[in-house]
Amino acid sequence: MALRPEEAELRRLDLNLLPVFVALMRERSVTRAGQSLFLSQPATSAALARLRAAFRDELLIRNGKLLEPTPRAEALIAALVPSLQAISATLAGATPFDPATDERVFRIGWTDDVGMAAKPLLARLWQTAPQCRLVIRAANYRTIPAMLESGEIGLALGFMGDDLPAVAKQRVLRRGSFRVLRSAHTPPVDLDAYCARPHVLVTPRGDLTGFADAALERLGRRRRVVLGVPEFGLLGQLLVGTELLCTISDTLADALVAPEAGGGLAADPLPFASPDSVMRMAWRTALDHDPAEEWLRAQVVAMLTGRRPAG
Repeated sequence: MALRPEEAELRRLDLNLLPVFVALMRERSVTRAGQSLFLSQPATSAALARLRAAFRDELLIRNGKLLEPTPRAEALIAALVPSLQAISATLAGATPFDPATDERVFRIGWTDDVGMAAKPLLARLWQTAPQCRLVIRAANYRTIPAMLESGEIGLALGFMGDDLPAVAKQRVLRRGSFRVLRSAHTPPVDLDAYCARPHVLVTPRGDLTGFADAALERLGRRRRVVLGVPEFGLLGQLLVGTELLCTISDTLADALVAPEAGGGLAADPLPFASPDSVMRMAWRTALDHDPAEEWLRAQVVAMLTGRRPAG
């Protein structure tokens, strides 16, 4: 019996190459794409060569340090991603999950501040799903949408916006406010002290302004940001015993001033109006009905909202 045209095309292509193509389009680098898939650079280069032969196109062309996609590659990725997500959803829906015995790998992206506040979540997961493994990826509100869209992570936790891709769903976990973190040996902070004392800004991008500067400008006031750091985990050693201040979410403030955090820090209400601090959970639509991912989301909700997980 003769093969249908679409069947002949599928037989011509090794479908194992498609995840490599998606990773190359996401990373724009053979080395980084291979690392994300746990492949060596030669193996990833060989896969790219086979992709070029299969699609009769260069697909990605070197431009300096990055690989730039051709129009053919852009068209392919737009067509392939929905199909791959549908396949993933179909397979996931057919796979049962028993947390006591399953050996699933969960891939979570979270922002640094949420990661510090969510440490008890790890203990819960290891206790209830001892054979499962976790891959935690550093993320922020700028990188989370692309990481979800590409499938690099299945779940994201963070203080992020609502500008997520169509392939993702989200849920608000907590709404709160911002607090002013300071060394406990210094007096509480009012607006004058906030403007007079030096500030630390946690800034993955390396800029030295944030929402607080815009809010102060509307009041005709300014603050002095004297230090930018990449991680919230550095705040304890930086602030204790100094005059430095840092504006953080109330969730993280609670974690940092708790006795088990080592002491030495205190937090005050922000002395001016600001937007809400909104912690969200986002996940790939393709994993919406995956029993394992549903279980994982229930554990997250229980830990970060104080609600008991169902089941």
